[in-house]
Amino acid sequence: MFFLIYSLFFSDLKARRMSIRNATPEDHDAIKYLLDQLDYPGTEGFLHYKMIQLISHPSSALLVYESDGRVVAFLSLNFITQLALEGDIARISYFAVDQSARGEGIGRQMEAYCEQMARSRQCDRIEVHCHQRRTDAHRFYERQGYIDSPKYLVKTL
Repeated sequence: MFFLIYSLFFSDLKARRMSIRNATPEDHDAIKYLLDQLDYPGTEGFLHYKMIQLISHPSSALLVYESDGRVVAFLSLNFITQLALEGDIARISYFAVDQSARGEGIGRQMEAYCEQMARSRQCDRIEVHCHQRRTDAHRFYERQGYIDSPKYLVKTL
């Protein structure tokens, strides 16, 4: 699995330490806070379990973006093997940047890191399902080169 820690040093008035790393169970509260910002309240009862599943699954990645020791973004990624196609698919399941840190390039860095991981896993595309009400997110993805693929079917179980 792709375990490289992606670090950069950024300077405005002072140098800040920023990095993208694999999430740990200790990131639970920060990820819950970010999920709340995405309008996913009520995750407390199962979030820890779901995080452990993603962290330990070889076809998944749960990444966080840390700035000055504080988690300000996370991204959940799944790798899907394609039987009839040479390239596989990387799917972004959840992606959030703290409202207080938006516009700083964090989302762009996380998406670029995700793309690097996908390429290293022989994926030839990245998919993301983004609810139609998230128009700001749509603009972000379009700036990153994503195109609309409107047919998405769901069966509730």
